[in-house]
Amino acid sequence: MEVTGILKVKFDTNVVSERFKKRDFVLTVEPGSPYPQHVTFQLVQDKVNILDNFNVGDEVKVLFNLKGREWTSPQGEIKYFNTIDAWRMEKVSQGSGTSQQSNNAGNMENNNPPVFTSTSADDDLPF
Repeated sequence: MEVTGILKVKFDTNVVSERFKKRDFVLTVEPGSPYPQHVTFQLVQDKVNILDNFNVGDEVKVLFNLKGREWTSPQGEIKYFNTIDAWRMEKVSQGSGTSQQSNNAGNMENNNPPVFTSTSADDDLPF
């Protein structure tokens, strides 16, 4: 799947163990709408350095996979978790280097909602 938005926040790489590292970032989707969405993505392993090529305020296209998992607590309670794993990013336009609010104002010409598309031929999602 893919989505385009404005890079809002870049977090540092988190080394979870010597065999696993991840890095989060926030993308503002629908920046010109009255209700912009701030979505957290993660990059893992060798993908964490992808984010170094982008600056806060850049308009980017993110290709990602949705992951969900079930976990049973020691008390027997079942919980569900979702992860949005980014695996590729492309710069759509360069940010102005100004504050996020003024950058959003400059990107209001596209008030269409984001289009989420599947990039996998074997996508088994029911929608």
